[in-house]
Amino acid sequence: MKTQLRPALTLFALLTILTGVIYPLVVTGVAQTLFPHQANGSLIVIDGKTYGSELIGQQFDEPKYFWGRPSAVNYNAAASSGSNYGPMNPALIDSVQARIDALNAVDPDNTLPIPVDLVTASASGLDPHISVAAALYQVSRVASSRGLNEADVIALVNQYTEGRQFGIFGESRVNVLLLNLALDGIK
Repeated sequence: MKTQLRPALTLFALLTILTGVIYPLVVTGVAQTLFPHQANGSLIVIDGKTYGSELIGQQFDEPKYFWGRPSAVNYNAAASSGSNYGPMNPALIDSVQARIDALNAVDPDNTLPIPVDLVTASASGLDPHISVAAALYQVSRVASSRGLNEADVIALVNQYTEGRQFGIFGESRVNVLLLNLALDGIK
């Protein structure tokens, strides 16, 4: 038994040092060297103030801001997940109806169809993007709340529209935090 215990403990210690210390240090060093912005959470820091991350959605509920997708986890990255409600679940139906009612209450004159991403959460519950249709749906409310021309707000939406990933994956999208910071004149 002693002949098997010593090699097992030696291998255990070696693998612990290799995979628990050396490998994480190397990966962290490479990430910090080659991709420091991404390795540190893709934070948006302007004039020394951190406004958030490009990768995590934030809640905006004032009429003067574009609203993002609803979050099933209240934008808590530690609890990242969807609601897991099925399409016939009364709780999902009630939450979607509540979101429709909130959109109609804040912009009662808007007759455009409400884009689905404004009333349903993403799979992670943290999505920082909305569709271009969802952004355009909100233009009249945001422009009116800020006393801006709708054409200027549309131009801003177009400026902050990101294309498909690698030109082929997904759909065009708008990062809500970046767009709202631009509306506030923070660049």
